[in-house]
Amino acid sequence: MRTPKQIPQTPTSIPSADLAYQKAILGSVSRTFALTIPLLPPNIERVVGNAYLLCRIVDTIEDAADLSAQTKQLLSGLFLDAVLEKAPVETFVQPCLDALKNYNNQDELDLIAHTPTVLRILHTCSSNDQEAVSRCVSIMSEGMSYFHGKQSQAGLKNLAEFEEYCYVVAGVVGELLTTIFGNHSTAFKKQMAGHEDLAKAFGQALQMTNILKDSPEDQARGVSWKPNNVGQRDLLKIAYQKLQDSLNYIVLIPKQEQGMRRFCFLAFGLAVMTLSKIANRTEFSKKDEVKLSRNTVMTFYGFTKWAVKSDTLMKTFFYLSSRSLAK
Repeated sequence: MRTPKQIPQTPTSIPSADLAYQKAILGSVSRTFALTIPLLPPNIERVVGNAYLLCRIVDTIEDAADLSAQTKQLLSGLFLDAVLEKAPVETFVQPCLDALKNYNNQDELDLIAHTPTVLRILHTCSSNDQEAVSRCVSIMSEGMSYFHGKQSQAGLKNLAEFEEYCYVVAGVVGELLTTIFGNHSTAFKKQMAGHEDLAKAFGQALQMTNILKDSPEDQARGVSWKPNNVGQRDLLKIAYQKLQDSLNYIVLIPKQEQGMRRFCFLAFGLAVMTLSKIANRTEFSKKDEVKLSRNTVMTFYGFTKWAVKSDTLMKTFFYLSSRSLAK
């Protein structure tokens, strides 16, 4: 098979201990992304893994139930200044750990303590990749700060606000992936020209899945990220449309870029199967009730190796697995 032409990159070397930490903490803070990110080519795996960890720090601030919206906004601002090198990273780390003294996820606290390590890795990436990551973290951090003040049990105001929230939390990650993939593959960049909205939909579909899956726990802590006065069935229909766009995005990825295809199709397929479980239940009180079993995840993981070689096979999977969403 002919190797696709690569766009030149000029990253600097990374201390092995920093890379070892990134790999280890990724496995601790995300079961799903610890599976998907290593499927990418090594030079892309490093920057996508790094970007995920930076986004996870923003998520951790949002998830801290006992922090006020004002405190979350302050911490998000300190973090963004550190990422953009407007302030030393130390001005973020200790204030954040102090504010999260009652937070019970030790892995995420460890990640925050190692923010300097994560940023060291970012600063060894190419300038194009750094710029893409900084844009994503800026939009996510500022967007979440805006929505911190809108947290309520009633939910978001309307569908437009719901879509905007899904964009700043995850749609922007779809854009980030597209930029990074394009920085490393001219074939990918050529294929995606003019289809940028599909990248946004890919991220939004994954976020809508998380919102629906996590809604019982969010409700228990007095928060809802669903749009007010919009029923579950309507939300599932919207997610289904986003999934259709997501599949169109994946099919556009050149077939020689098997790692990119598997990375996207694995995350996509897990979302499809999770939403299908939600659609087949009238209600559920804990996310564990709609969580995919490890056996299901690993079986699908093996299936992706063959599925990404055939657009027809991927489309057939989607058709068969999403029938409860298409009703």
